[in-house]
Amino acid sequence: MTRQTAVVFAGPSYPPRFRGPPEPGLERRPPVRQGDLYRAALSRPAIIAVVDGYFEVVPTVWHKEILWAMASGIHVYGAASIGALRAAELDAFGMRGIGRIYEAFRDGVLEDDDEVAVLHGPEELGYPPLTEAMVNIRATVDAAARDGVINVVLAARLAEIAKGLFYKERSYAAVIEAAAAAGSPGEPLGRLAEWLPAGRVDQKRADAEAMLAAIRDHLSAGVAPLRVSYQMAETAAWRAAAHQSG
Repeated sequence: MTRQTAVVFAGPSYPPRFRGPPEPGLERRPPVRQGDLYRAALSRPAIIAVVDGYFEVVPTVWHKEILWAMASGIHVYGAASIGALRAAELDAFGMRGIGRIYEAFRDGVLEDDDEVAVLHGPEELGYPPLTEAMVNIRATVDAAARDGVINVVLAARLAEIAKGLFYKERSYAAVIEAAAAAGSPGEPLGRLAEWLPAGRVDQKRADAEAMLAAIRDHLSAGVAPLRVSYQMAETAAWRAAAHQSG
């Protein structure tokens, strides 16, 4: 029997300083690692939500553990970061994506994992950001163009420059410096630098908050078990992986 609760995996996209006090029915956990979602599903929450997850040097969340959770009747949501990527890949199977970042991956506007990747500090310090996500840079330069701070040509150029940087080196200072070195006019770059502290768009956090709002509404209405149209194949590889994660 499922519990009317939601397990939420989140870190730098939705850090503790923005979350407020603990909420009944919401169990907050650090960014998801491979096997974490499977273990969360064993406790039978009504909903599991993925915002952030580890990758690169730490094995990332499996597609199959998400499929297994949904086949077990658990609603799985995704937004903002690795959650948006997985939702775009698995929405046809029942995973529910929320937000603009998910929609961009779903529609093929974005394709690369590095669009959501960031370098950040540890959980003990509240996941302080050390770089900026590409999806946030895109949203921010678009907002700057709408506000008349820069024109659309420069906005597109800044996005192109940012995309060319390794994700561990992406910051607004690095993008502006590279744009200046490439010959972009200094006056609009200066206006952008002055506008940025207040004008910066955190699309990842906005999408995470939209997903949490949708989950609260879902819980308040009562959550019936999810029904899916597929059957899990109990392969030897899956049984071994589940045993290792259990």
